[in-house]
Amino acid sequence: MLAAARAAAGNRHFSPRGTVRCAGSPMFRNQRARDLACLLDLDPTVREWSCLPLVLRSGDVGHVPDFLVVRGEGACLVDAVETVEDPSTHWIEGEALRHDCTYERVAAHEIKAGARLANARDLLRYARWQCPLGDRVRLLAALEEQGSMAVAECMPAFRETPPIAGLSSLILHRFVEIDLDEARIGPETQVRRCRD
Repeated sequence: MLAAARAAAGNRHFSPRGTVRCAGSPMFRNQRARDLACLLDLDPTVREWSCLPLVLRSGDVGHVPDFLVVRGEGACLVDAVETVEDPSTHWIEGEALRHDCTYERVAAHEIKAGARLANARDLLRYARWQCPLGDRVRLLAALEEQGSMAVAECMPAFRETPPIAGLSSLILHRFVEIDLDEARIGPETQVRRCRD
């Protein structure tokens, strides 16, 4: 069952293609799962996630969750679903606990709510970029001095890489942060240094 789920998902391709915190090969059953993965990559509590991790069984019924998500407080099996209400899946929570995981279902309307998904998709176009050390140090030093700066004010710090690619890389790798929920990323969006 697991091999079949992975083979079917492996033949499908959804954009954006890049990921940041995916452990293993990214593979998605549908665009809804891909969209949730975009949000996982930008969730500051997520350490890593993996796709189609295992089979949960109850008698002769089996289910392969979309993701295994590792956070500081533990692991969670997650499904991207159309609606959360489905009484036929209550057995999955118990099986997840047997694997030392919690279980959650994230509905399509939650995934698409607000500007976060659109911003995550924009940023993940640059998932394979690495911001050079010089550009990173220049921007972090400016933010240390200023506290926060608008995206437009950050652009001169980038001399070795295209500015939006460099800034996106720094956001994706948690050197700097922006508000992803308020509005689409624009020139006035405030950039702050990440603090652990």
